[in-house]
Amino acid sequence: MYTATLLTAPSHPSLSAERAGALLDRWQGHGLRWLSPGEAAEFELAHLPGDFWAVWAELQAQGIDLAAQPSEGRRKRVLLADMDSTMIAQECIDELAAAAGVGPQVAEITARAMNGELDFGGALLARVGLLRGLPESTVAQVLTERITLTPGGRELVATMRAHGAYAALVSGGFAAFAEGVAAQLGFDEYRANTLLTQSGRLTGEVAHPILGRQAKVEALLDITARLGLRPQDVLAVGDGANDLDMLGLAGAGVALHAKPAVAAQCDLRIHHGDLTALLYLQGYAKSEFVFS
Repeated sequence: MYTATLLTAPSHPSLSAERAGALLDRWQGHGLRWLSPGEAAEFELAHLPGDFWAVWAELQAQGIDLAAQPSEGRRKRVLLADMDSTMIAQECIDELAAAAGVGPQVAEITARAMNGELDFGGALLARVGLLRGLPESTVAQVLTERITLTPGGRELVATMRAHGAYAALVSGGFAAFAEGVAAQLGFDEYRANTLLTQSGRLTGEVAHPILGRQAKVEALLDITARLGLRPQDVLAVGDGANDLDMLGLAGAGVALHAKPAVAAQCDLRIHHGDLTALLYLQGYAKSEFVFS
């Protein structure tokens, strides 16, 4: 059995009973269940429809996300999340670069790296090199003044943890940011790169080994082995090319507001919903959300 999930942006709930019912009839589904009226609904399917992606494209134009996945084992026991442009709305290195006066140069490299056009490690070193000499205190200032949490993140982490899941923030960004973000959102642990400093200023270097694409896979394998679980028990979420291997290995890999080249390689794509979409994908109703 499969479960089809329809959802919209919580700020603009536009999922009508007619729209959900029409798709239910078209695909000969059953058991329509509203997870949140006007916002999210699901129903069961005997098999994956052959026209799934054509319907997905139709609904995207209407501001509606659509997903289909095996019904069994949807509620995951591990949340593995990227940080930049996923759990937070910004790219930390771009915000540091803006403070350093090299914003456009760094932002261009970031965009190309996240779209898979550049090697992640090399792109990271090139960008950090442009930050050489920036006061270390700027990191805390940027975290306080320029970094905002993605809507739904608190509910996602709190709800999954309340149901026994383990939450890990695994970032190709920097520990100086990840530590604060993880604490704000209630993650059990975080992993990220370390910016090197000397005499109170950034040296323009990163401690090795660099946490990149492969390190995210290793984190998934390490955490699941430590907990006595399997990759199938993991819900992973990210937006960039360095997340793809992690998303592919996880039982449910969600591309959230991802770069086009990244989303095209993922079966679970959220373009309109916020992070609570990951709860709806697991079958949680809004009445079950934990608001921390």
